[in-house]
Amino acid sequence: MADTAPTSVGDLPEPMALKEVDLCDHDNFLDGVTPWRMFHTLRHEDPVHWQPEPAPNSGFWAVTRHRDIVRVDRDPETFTSSRFTNLEEVDDDQIAIRRSLLETDGLRHTALRRLLQKQFTPKAVAAYGEFLRSLTIRTLDAALPKGRFDFVEEIAADFPINVLARMLGVPDGDTRQLIDWGNRIIGNTDPDYADVLLDSAESERYRNLPFRSPAAEEVFAYGRELAELRRDGDGTDLVSHLVNQVPQDGVPLSKEDFDNYFLLLVVAGNETTRHSISHSMLALIDHPAQLAKLKDDPSLIPDAVEEFLRWASPVYHFRRTATRDTELAGRPIREGDKVVLWFASGNRDEEVFDRPYDFDVTRRDNDHVAFGKGSPHFCLGNSLARLEIRTMFEELLPRIASVRRVGDVPRVRSNFVNGIKRLPVEVTLA
Repeated sequence: MADTAPTSVGDLPEPMALKEVDLCDHDNFLDGVTPWRMFHTLRHEDPVHWQPEPAPNSGFWAVTRHRDIVRVDRDPETFTSSRFTNLEEVDDDQIAIRRSLLETDGLRHTALRRLLQKQFTPKAVAAYGEFLRSLTIRTLDAALPKGRFDFVEEIAADFPINVLARMLGVPDGDTRQLIDWGNRIIGNTDPDYADVLLDSAESERYRNLPFRSPAAEEVFAYGRELAELRRDGDGTDLVSHLVNQVPQDGVPLSKEDFDNYFLLLVVAGNETTRHSISHSMLALIDHPAQLAKLKDDPSLIPDAVEEFLRWASPVYHFRRTATRDTELAGRPIREGDKVVLWFASGNRDEEVFDRPYDFDVTRRDNDHVAFGKGSPHFCLGNSLARLEIRTMFEELLPRIASVRRVGDVPRVRSNFVNGIKRLPVEVTLA
């Protein structure tokens, strides 16, 4: 059995009474342990569980078993994304203004996805290999000699945002601004990050913005400036592809379409990879025998990336909405019900993973759902994320003799993103 540490949930979670489970309480997601206790109870006692919500929301079905998550994810006709993918309930006007690729199904979703699909294929991503490696080396050269530093700020956040900047054609000097925007938007339930907390009365002023975040207006303005510079040009960056193509369905991107697509790239292109790298480093620190295996045999790293993703589960959930009356695991689902896929729970499902609470870099046949599973909404950037994570640890591990934590590891107050704010470490160079 792999070595374990209680702070990183290496052991079976302590039982939690079903009546104590509350997936809406963001404070339950602060300690890095309670979420897994809740998911464990739900999978075993009520795998399709009705979770009440505070007003004005109406509650949702929490889907926590791997097989049920996959079933829903693969059936967009019955469980649509078009009524939005976060827990907030939106009206038709909000949908029209805020809809992005994530909240689109059918032919329009395919058309929007194909605008950038070629730029994210494994072959296209592989062409970034040399750049990624040189960027990784530059990041590590700047951080490691400090000895003590915040791994999140100096490495996990710095690295993917620079990759994204290259793909968007953003000046290097703007990368910190991109990180700040991502924190403020995704961290809309965390007082350390949010301009306006999601559940505050003030957020109603921003109801037509993604995540009800004022930072979205700044992202929109920045994206529009880039669009004007790239329009009718021959650039190969992602912004140029968006502004100089017409989707295959013949419907040009509206102003709102471009705004929301650009914001999605800024947020999704940075946040998930950043948190995956942070969680992976924390897991290796807390499981030194697993770290030793990778240092002794670097050929294990490509497969270990899949364990990193399973373990990290950087996005807790995405929502769907039932388009008709149906049934799931014996539960009657009514048309219009919110059905929430807790991907993080699926990644600890004992029916799929042997010893799911063990962090095991030699795990094989790793059928995780960190990117979704066989869905039209399968993460567009999955190949890039995998290459980024692999490159980071291939370059990092040979350069360190030891690494340890030297402070608290606070989490993002969120039931949406499984994020680490800070990871203070001390490293000894090899």
